[in-house]
Amino acid sequence: MNKEARDYLIVALDVPTLEKAEKIVDELGELVKQYKIGLQLFTKFGSNAVRILKDRGKRVFLDLKLHDIPNTVVGALNAIIDMDVDMITVHALGGFEMMESAQKVIWESKLKKPLILGVTVLTSLDEAFLQDFLGVDKSMRNQILDLAMLAKSAGLGGVVASPNEVSLIKKQCGKDFIVVTPGIRPKGVKSDDQRRIETPEKAIANGADYLIVGRAIIKAEDKRKRAQLIIEEIDNGLHIST
Repeated sequence: MNKEARDYLIVALDVPTLEKAEKIVDELGELVKQYKIGLQLFTKFGSNAVRILKDRGKRVFLDLKLHDIPNTVVGALNAIIDMDVDMITVHALGGFEMMESAQKVIWESKLKKPLILGVTVLTSLDEAFLQDFLGVDKSMRNQILDLAMLAKSAGLGGVVASPNEVSLIKKQCGKDFIVVTPGIRPKGVKSDDQRRIETPEKAIANGADYLIVGRAIIKAEDKRKRAQLIIEEIDNGLHIST
């Protein structure tokens, strides 16, 4: 079944209250099918944040970037599965054993089986930081590719990576390996604190499966209009990629 342009869009609900989240979701209506819940909303409201989306028939991307010893991550995932979310993130830097253990929880679950994504390198970081402060002796692209391949070898179905590395990951990990990209800014919108960014059109043309857009939509005066413009950019990218 072919995806529509709007199926590629995930709106990040990076807001402090459930009331604000509900207002955004209701304003965007049928335009947006899936939303990301991050640490801000989930830490304060937990499963209630998930429920307001599920009650409206939306898909939920729970972006907690789990990163701990395998046993702790397994325990967290067992609790999360009960919430009926569609996608969950773990940090690929947590290592092979942590990611493999996380994926086994999903495989063995008798409930809905969400997609686990490995987070590679945050889009707020650049190559200089990796090399100068973390001592990573490789390029940003190679670090991201290595983490993506590690995630795939652990059984994960995809990764979160900047739009700049999508085509490389697809080439090395296969076209069916899902790549979700933050750092998306439509034409004319400032980059804020993210360094490795791209337009929706270019990210889709590069092969991205889903685009995460937060501030560009939720801080817009006319959120529906901004979302529609982004969906149009996605559609343009689909025509380029095909």
